[in-house]
Formats: sequence, C-alpha cells, structure tokens
Amino acid sequence: MKPRHKRFVFIGLGLLALGVATMLVLNAFQKNLVFFFTPTMVANGEAPKGQSFRIGGMVEDGSLVRDGDGLTVHFVVTDTAKGVPVTYKGILPDLFKEGKGAVAQGQLGVDGTFVASEVLAKHDENYMPPEAAEALAKAKASGAQESKTLVVPESKKDSL
Repeated sequence: MKPRHKRFVFIGLGLLALGVATMLVLNAFQKNLVFFFTPTMVANGEAPKGQSFRIGGMVEDGSLVRDGDGLTVHFVVTDTAKGVPVTYKGILPDLFKEGKGAVAQGQLGVDGTFVASEVLAKHDENYMPPEAAEALAKAKASGAQESKTLVVPESKKDSL
C-alpha cells in the first residue's frame, strides 16, 4: 500500500470515529433535553406527546388532594389563564404549597393529566422560575383572572 493510500485510510477512519462520537453525544443530549411549557401552552397542544417536559406555574388553591396511600398527590398547576391537573407519586418538597410556584417534570397522559416524575418547589417567597414568571405576567396582561382547568380526571370529578 502506498503512503498516499495509508493517509486516506487514516483520514477515513478518523472521520468515521468523529462521526460515531458526534452521534453518541447528540443521542445523549437528546435523551437529557427537557423543555419547559406553561399550562396555556399545554392546553393549546404545543407540548410534545409521549416525551418528557417540564410544566410550571402556581399550584392552584384548593386543588391539592392526597390519595389514601399518602404518597400519591393530585394538584392543578395554573398560569392564571389555564390549568393542568398533575399527578405525582412520591415525597413532595418541604416548600411545596398551594398558591406557590412549582415546576413538575414528566409526561402528559392520554386523559390530559400530567404525570410527574419530579416536582420542584420554589426556593423562597420572591423566587419563581423565569419561564413561570413570564407566563404569569403574560396571562395577567391578557386579562385572564380565572383559572380554567384543562381536564379534570373522571376520578376527581366527584370530589370537586
């Protein structure tokens, strides 16, 4: 094999290795990429189906309901314009309360309920995730004062 051909083989193998490394990095990035959506965006169908994303806003007053097992909770996240029912099974953060800001990560179920795998509460009374604060400001600017829940699960209709 001539030296020229050996260089072409090394360059080809280098490009192949670079392509494989790029593919692995992009694949890992895609799996860990989580977008933020407001309840209004979820109600408008802008949220992805079957993919994990974050939803944020205020926990609607009077919407927090605990199941008998003590771990499963249901609440509504609202941006004062729309609300999305959220179901979470696990221990909530200590700062999680009704009327306070929260961000939940999970997937949207077929019935319109957001099934959260993680719930984050705000750090102090002045902090709110920037996306949630912007969504609340937009909702207030549009004049929406009353929350309109997107979907109420059949099991929760009797309790409301």
